[in-house]
Amino acid sequence: MSKYEKTIGLEVHVELKTKSKLFSSSANTYGMDTNTCVNVVDLGYPGTLPTINEEVLRLGVKAAHILHCKITKRMHFDRKNYFYPDNPKNYQITQNRTPIGTDGYIEIEIDGEKKKIGIEEIHIEEDTCKSAHRGKVSLLDFNRAGVPLLEIVSKPCIKTKEEAIKYLEKLKELLFYSDISDCKMEEGSMRCDANVSLSKDKDKLGVKCEVKNMGSIHSVGVAIELEEKRQEECLEKGEVIKEQTRRYDEKKKATILMRVKETGNDYRYFPEPDIPFVILEDAFIENAIATIPKLPDELREIYQEKGLSKTQAEKIIANRSLSAYFNQFIKRKTNYTLAANLLLGDVAAYLNKKNTTIDKTNLTFNRLQELIEKIEDGSLSSKNTKEILEMVIETDTPIEVIMKEKGIQNIKDDSIILQVIEKVMQENEASVKDYLDGKDRAFKYLMGQVMKETKGSVNPKKANDLLKEKLKERSV
Repeated sequence: MSKYEKTIGLEVHVELKTKSKLFSSSANTYGMDTNTCVNVVDLGYPGTLPTINEEVLRLGVKAAHILHCKITKRMHFDRKNYFYPDNPKNYQITQNRTPIGTDGYIEIEIDGEKKKIGIEEIHIEEDTCKSAHRGKVSLLDFNRAGVPLLEIVSKPCIKTKEEAIKYLEKLKELLFYSDISDCKMEEGSMRCDANVSLSKDKDKLGVKCEVKNMGSIHSVGVAIELEEKRQEECLEKGEVIKEQTRRYDEKKKATILMRVKETGNDYRYFPEPDIPFVILEDAFIENAIATIPKLPDELREIYQEKGLSKTQAEKIIANRSLSAYFNQFIKRKTNYTLAANLLLGDVAAYLNKKNTTIDKTNLTFNRLQELIEKIEDGSLSSKNTKEILEMVIETDTPIEVIMKEKGIQNIKDDSIILQVIEKVMQENEASVKDYLDGKDRAFKYLMGQVMKETKGSVNPKKANDLLKEKLKERSV
């Protein structure tokens, strides 16, 4: 166990889901040809004036609410002055003294115990250009210049990489479900910097080192662990750690020094003179909050109330399109467990195979509900369901017609199923005796024989229940 107190703070930048940029009418998009989504405002031409995108304010209010922050009703934007090629105006418009949200938290669960990770602030700012380094040459893509960002700054209260990972996973989940950001780290729409410090005194923070360039949540955890190890080795040697910025090198599995901060950054912040103060009225705030859909924690509770296992609930929530589809079921009476099994099993396999989402198929709620009813009444077995599922998903042909075309006519009469079970038991007396002697494996064998005898034309659950009843009669 380390003798040092470890402290981690995370700064997360997320791109907002808006049609246009923060202060211009240029399209906010990804993957377009270089320097095609740009205008004179993004390029910082002299005499151009910024105009606030109202949708950014709306999304900022939503984020502040779901992260339990106090919402700032009267705020202004600030200029953060620095000279760098990716910053065409030589200043960035951000919120320094009046962030849209302050003093919030996210609740995570670690080893069965809940912990609140504090959020210092959420502020709105514009993104910079994207730099591409080619040897000694750096190229700039202005498509990203002016894209609206939320910077979410945690309090320095994270103690382990596991807590950091849980925090980021929960943050990503909340922002994604709230339609604030798509949070695709691989595309750069969610980026994270980690501030790591070690101290022998639990009441005093150590010197923080900032780590950048993590491309995934997993990489954040690895980088934190590596940086903690590096700092501990330095302290053990008696070295003095200076405040610095480092980058995570995935190939070398190390954090690499970028620059040492000799003095505090002086960005000469001052209020942006071209943008007036912003006053958020109560009606605007209430309307923004009203657009927030059911969030994952609420859905977890609902799904488990409907009888789904914790694992099923988590898998559905992990796939938002499936979750939106399944939410149609929770408003009506159905076999929720069977619906979840179908969606997470055969339906999910089909969607993965075809690389599509459920909303782009013909599998309407009513169509899946009909499928569930036919499985429940024994008209379809699990084997039959696999046989017809592709046609059910891809066409609007009635399920009854599909079943006739496939020649599916299952045994639903209990008396016929019982006759088959009697025959199987008579022909397999040794297995019956094994089961009665407590050998559970014998039951699976007997069930297999029943399904073989009926050529899979019987509902497995019904056959299972009836076989257990007949074996129970034998044990008396």
